[in-house]
Amino acid sequence: MLAVPLMALTVSPVQAASIMLPILCVMDITGLRAWISTWNTSLMMKLIPGAMLGTLIGYLTFEYVSDAALKLLLGVMAIVFTLNHWSKRWRTVKPRVEASALADHLQGGFWSGLSGFTSFLAHAGAPPLMMYLLPKQLDKRLMVGTVTIFFAIVNYVKLVPYAALGLLDATNLGTSLVLSPLAVIGVKLGIYLHDKISPVLFFRLMYLFLFGTGVKLMWDGVAASL
Repeated sequence: MLAVPLMALTVSPVQAASIMLPILCVMDITGLRAWISTWNTSLMMKLIPGAMLGTLIGYLTFEYVSDAALKLLLGVMAIVFTLNHWSKRWRTVKPRVEASALADHLQGGFWSGLSGFTSFLAHAGAPPLMMYLLPKQLDKRLMVGTVTIFFAIVNYVKLVPYAALGLLDATNLGTSLVLSPLAVIGVKLGIYLHDKISPVLFFRLMYLFLFGTGVKLMWDGVAASL
């Protein structure tokens, strides 16, 4: 969630996204080896069609979408979502009513579509996807496995339009090659720590990281607009 915004401090957001995609694909291979047998099939069937549509829209609109506007939108959504979750501790909340099958499909399609769109433009697909998945309170392993498989599919599909746009040039691929070993080490460290973190702490950290990402994205969006 933070990789492209941090890299964009030193290079253009477009170049940052271009460098990150091959690295993400390498990370996905490592993640798939750990989580290929642990993911929610029914959820994936709801998420992938929307993600593919969002990726296509991202490709078709790549040259027209303002990077600042995208960051601002994502930042506001992430912040509002996490503040709403945290505020439930201090206000009376009606019991959550499960959405109908159709409503849940529509919600899944919308958030996964937005995730595919923002993932294509800035590899920032995590906040929209988390807005759909976090309230479901999935088992921690299912949560991580589903997210890992989802983004592995999206990232490898993105390789084709990225290449068509000329973003995977020798300079960017060379930088990706140098950084990829460090990414693999990071993934392996995450796998090692996974079973050593309690589910309660895990979800608290997820909401905290989502909020921090939202603040960073909104700050960047506002700064770039001024």
